Amino acid sequence: GDSVNVANSFAVPFEEDEKNPAVWFLDHNYVDTMRDMFKKVNAKERIVGWYHNGPKLRSSDLQISELFKRYTPNPVLVVIDVQPKAIGIPTDAYFAVEDIHDDGTAATKTFEHVPSEIGAEEAEEIGVEHLLRDIKDNSVGTLATRVTHQLTSLRGLAERLAEIRAYLQQVLDDKLPVNSEIIQNLQDIFNLLPNLAIPDDASAFTVQTNDEYALIYVSAMARSIIALHDLINNKIENRQAELEADAKENETKAQPEVEAK
Repeated sequence: GDSVNVANSFAVPFEEDEKNPAVWFLDHNYVDTMRDMFKKVNAKERIVGWYHNGPKLRSSDLQISELFKRYTPNPVLVVIDVQPKAIGIPTDAYFAVEDIHDDGTAATKTFEHVPSEIGAEEAEEIGVEHLLRDIKDNSVGTLATRVTHQLTSLRGLAERLAEIRAYLQQVLDDKLPVNSEIIQNLQDIFNLLPNLAIPDDASAFTVQTNDEYALIYVSAMARSIIALHDLINNKIENRQAELEADAKENETKAQPEVEAK
């Protein structure tokens, strides 16, 4: 197919000269040993690429990818940001491709970014769900969770729009060449945007937004009232239990002692 499923990984001893990144060492014998051990567990697994903790591409990545071609024809490189600051998944995937120049010069190797996502098998999702039941905060309702997810999505959208703006500005300043594929994708995105200059469309969006805000407000009020009602009932039950306990204690003390004959 046109997708690669990465289901397992292992660390590899790697050293790099801090002063000269072109000087590095990767223990490929260790890779061979680990590959043979993993095949004993699951014969269908095979090496499809390699990863490092980035957070960006390095000058020696192309050479390391050439080394991994002994295990797979077109290895994938996954750069993992162990301290992510941006919204979204902390991984970026790349394939090494030949960059053909228009001026007739020799083609060079470069990395092409490919879309990636992090998922889980059904058995893994069920296991995680069972674990989260013990640590789930019951005070946070489904509505609050949905609003938090939407807020995170909007922050991610704002970051992507900032990246698009920075790219277009660099193209206008002749700092980057024009990429017709990127421009076409941006045009498709803009064509999907609603035309708010039409009064009927603007009014429809305003009405829908107001209805959603009203639903959120009413839901939050109802949730607060229910929580306050439960708190009052709990106070009443605790007070009633204390009164019953005091009454039993007083009744026990008030009983006369029977004299033994």
